[in-house]
Amino acid sequence: MRAATCALACLLALGAVAAAAQDSGKIAFESVTPTGYLALARGELGDKTMVFGTLRLPAANGPVPAMVIAHGSAGVTVEREFWWADQLAGIGVAGFVVDSFTPRHIVRTATDQSQLSTAANVADALAALRLLAADPRIDPQRIGVMGFSKGGQVALYTALEPFRRAIIAENTRFALHVPLYPYCNDWPVSEHITGAPLLFLLGGQDNYTPAAPCQDYAAWFRSKGAVASVIVYPNAYHDFDSANPPRYGRDLVTGRGCNGLIDLDRFTTSVRATGEPAPPDYFRKCLTRGAMAGGDGEAIRRAPDDVRAFVRTVFKLPGA
Repeated sequence: MRAATCALACLLALGAVAAAAQDSGKIAFESVTPTGYLALARGELGDKTMVFGTLRLPAANGPVPAMVIAHGSAGVTVEREFWWADQLAGIGVAGFVVDSFTPRHIVRTATDQSQLSTAANVADALAALRLLAADPRIDPQRIGVMGFSKGGQVALYTALEPFRRAIIAENTRFALHVPLYPYCNDWPVSEHITGAPLLFLLGGQDNYTPAAPCQDYAAWFRSKGAVASVIVYPNAYHDFDSANPPRYGRDLVTGRGCNGLIDLDRFTTSVRATGEPAPPDYFRKCLTRGAMAGGDGEAIRRAPDDVRAFVRTVFKLPGA
């Protein structure tokens, strides 16, 4: 009964159409494909890669603020990434939906994350930031990033200066970061962060990318001087903004048993709980399979308002 009720509530929420937005079509831009986090931090960027995104502009005059939207392990979907772009357009913010999979001939990675390191998605988002900052339709001082699950990691890791500096030579930075149900069991860390504010949106029942390590990671960002806020929707599972009811996916690869620390300044990896060096196969052996994922009626009602309030405040938009 709860699943059916949630599905109906989620569908009704997803059916609410935001203010009209203009689709600019696909915009190709150059990125790179690093093989991992330490490689990206070292500036070992891998092959140059042409990726693309779709810019959805609000019905507004003059340079407008924008959000880079990073997809999750299922790739770009109309129901999630473009729906969120419409929610942003309703408050005068452009949405740039980046597709990191299709140009690399990948469909989804939920059951095999080894197909593409999230470091490549991070590089794509930073390359998208550089692209938008040079677009006269966009206000370069008001560009943020949001993402979901794997894309939530992108929204987090782009706040780390070693990654940003590997892709962007000048001082262009994201103005805000909004990760939704990101994976936080392993932490890339650095003494140098951009300092932009973050808003974590988490599911209290998430057993795929659990909330507790994200709450701790938010505290780590605060310890480095960032404003990092956390909202937990208590009854929500992973993918809480989905129209589909929660169900168990037995093949989903989860790192909920991992506890790694990836030091981007010293180029070392360790077990966060003990401080001991991570064995070479640690980040593979700590993986397991099976997790719940699906929409939650309360979360899908609240999340758009929570995101819009945060974006309005940071971008100093009307209604803040």
